[in-house]
Amino acid sequence: MKNDLMMIGEIADFFGISRKAIRLYEKKGIIQPVKVDDANGYRYYSAAQVQQLNALLELKALGFSLDEIKRIIDGKAEKATLLEMLEKKRQAWLETMNSARYKEECLGEMIKNLQVSPAAQKITEMTEEERAWLLVKMVCLEDVRAQKVLSEALWL
Repeated sequence: MKNDLMMIGEIADFFGISRKAIRLYEKKGIIQPVKVDDANGYRYYSAAQVQQLNALLELKALGFSLDEIKRIIDGKAEKATLLEMLEKKRQAWLETMNSARYKEECLGEMIKNLQVSPAAQKITEMTEEERAWLLVKMVCLEDVRAQKVLSEALWL
């Protein structure tokens, strides 16, 4: 029977994760070894458990929590619930991508502004306050306006 099974270390190495992570998944009840050797405590996993672990890692990479993954793998999430869970994760990733895209645009704008700014040539000679104001001016316009109004209001 051991020829058909993989030990915890083999699976951990195969997936590039730690044995501790697999034990955590076991403790959470997500994946269970098909056999535990009474003499030495070694855990053995079948192809089915390897597939479960693969699914777990894919879902984890998509941002699902271990509790959500357990519901999915255990089959406790009906089709409608599963679709809802997937759509929420999809929306979360879209928001993350939009946020990242906005930040990338802001950095591009800062780079462009620093390249053409005569004041940026003397950035190392500026006081901390002058340098902070210069950097604020270089940020995306919406943020600069809001920060400038807020800063002016605070210093009045």
